[in-house]
Amino acid sequence: MARQSISLTTPNEDWLETQVGAGKEYASKSDVVNDLIRKARADQLNIEAIRGSLIEAEQSGFVSPDRHEILAELKQILRRNG
Repeated sequence: MARQSISLTTPNEDWLETQVGAGKEYASKSDVVNDLIRKARADQLNIEAIRGSLIEAEQSGFVSPDRHEILAELKQILRRNG
C-alpha cells in the first residue's frame, strides 16, 4: 500500500479525529480517508453514468426542447417567482 503525507486544515484534522474516536466505525485516519476516496470514486462513476444517459436521451430526439431551451425556461420561471 502506498504511503502519502498530506497537510490538513485544523477543522479537517478535528473532523478526522472525531471519526476515529470511540464508538465510530473507523480504526484510523487512513480508514476514513480511504472510505472518503471510495465514496468519491463511486459518486464520480454514478455522475458519469447519469451524464451518459442524459446525453443519449437528448440525442435520441426524445426531448423536444434542447438543454439550452430548458435552462432558459427555468431561469425565466425563477425570475418570475423571485
